[in-house]
Amino acid sequence: MMAGNGLFYPILGFASCLAFIYMSFGNWRIEDTKPLKMDFVERSGTQFMVNGKAFYINGWNSYWFMDHAVEEYRKPRVRAMLQAARKMGLTVCRTWAFNDGGYNALQVSPGRFNERVFKALDHVIAEARQHGIRLLLSLVDNLQAYGGKTQYVKWAWQEGVGLSSSNDSFFYDPSIRIYFKNYIKTILTRKNSITGIQYRDDPTIFGWELMNEPRCMTDASGDTLQDWIEEMSAYIKSIDKKHLLTVGLEGFYGPNSLKRSTVNPEEWASRLGSDFIRNSAVPYVDFASVHIYPDHWFHDQDFEDEMRFVSKWMISHIDDGDKILKKPVMFTEFGLSNLNKGFTPEQRDRFYKTVYDVIYKAAKRNRSGAGSLAWQFLVEGMDESNDDFGIVPWERRSIHRLIIEQSCRLARVGGDTLQLRELKYVCGGRW
Repeated sequence: MMAGNGLFYPILGFASCLAFIYMSFGNWRIEDTKPLKMDFVERSGTQFMVNGKAFYINGWNSYWFMDHAVEEYRKPRVRAMLQAARKMGLTVCRTWAFNDGGYNALQVSPGRFNERVFKALDHVIAEARQHGIRLLLSLVDNLQAYGGKTQYVKWAWQEGVGLSSSNDSFFYDPSIRIYFKNYIKTILTRKNSITGIQYRDDPTIFGWELMNEPRCMTDASGDTLQDWIEEMSAYIKSIDKKHLLTVGLEGFYGPNSLKRSTVNPEEWASRLGSDFIRNSAVPYVDFASVHIYPDHWFHDQDFEDEMRFVSKWMISHIDDGDKILKKPVMFTEFGLSNLNKGFTPEQRDRFYKTVYDVIYKAAKRNRSGAGSLAWQFLVEGMDESNDDFGIVPWERRSIHRLIIEQSCRLARVGGDTLQLRELKYVCGGRW
């Protein structure tokens, strides 16, 4: 022995004490470093399935993953968020797979890509795989953040091939459609520089989202957006038949829907050129997407009225999934602003609980409500990427408990023994 007889047992005891502390606090476990086995998520009727078992999703949004992975000093935040998510039992993260033009752009100009940024996206996917987290990758933004459809229109206009300077020409301009199809093909056939797997063959990717919150307000009939969805969804499936596909809708009912006046938050919501039923019914679309922002959609409702709306809004779309679409419905964004007049953290707790309870009740009844993704989660020190909806979940014990509780009860409903085994330290009743 290196140590003398008089020092061996004190040293051993001290080392054992340190090991006990390390293993006991913060949910740290040796098993956290073992990657989960990944299989493709499939759809059977109104449910997601993995290995023949129903897969109900408790997840979140971290749109910033690729952007932060480009810079070495911010890169560790991706791993930190994924590690924390796994400890909370989360299974799917929605994030941007685009940055068009501007700073650290992935697509510098139509068909020209920054390999350094592409390697950052490779890193995000490889890290997610290591931590057993699947990714819902969004392909473009309706808004101007990170380029969006506005950047595509600018490119076409600058090259002298654009039909119009209107942002909505993104949906109907033939040249822009070619730009976007080229982008789709490049992303789907990308070979990950870390794993060696093409994106279209990687089960780490849960699915693709055509666009974040598509709106075509210059054609309130919805025909323009519908044509674009049909064309682009068919194109994606011609390249990648393994992954699920969604549109990225907010969930508003269009001008011809009976629910436009009974379920939509206000009358304006039916004039955005989108329609939840019509857009989601496209055959190549595997599941419907819905967002939930009651405090931004209403102008004169109090918090209690907003919570009643949330339940009604969610149940209406789950009914649509069951009875009309025959597809899963996922609430891919939900959030409550901390800038609301009279906001309290307890209101956000209540909001999360309302969303989670509707999903859980739907799951217990084998309905189409397949899961939810909170907007948005961050790690400490990310004020520059935060908005009035973002949270560091573990900073507030009550909301952290709600998140973990939802992960565990959805895993139990799904009955996936592998997932439950991996979550045993999370769901052991020690929160």
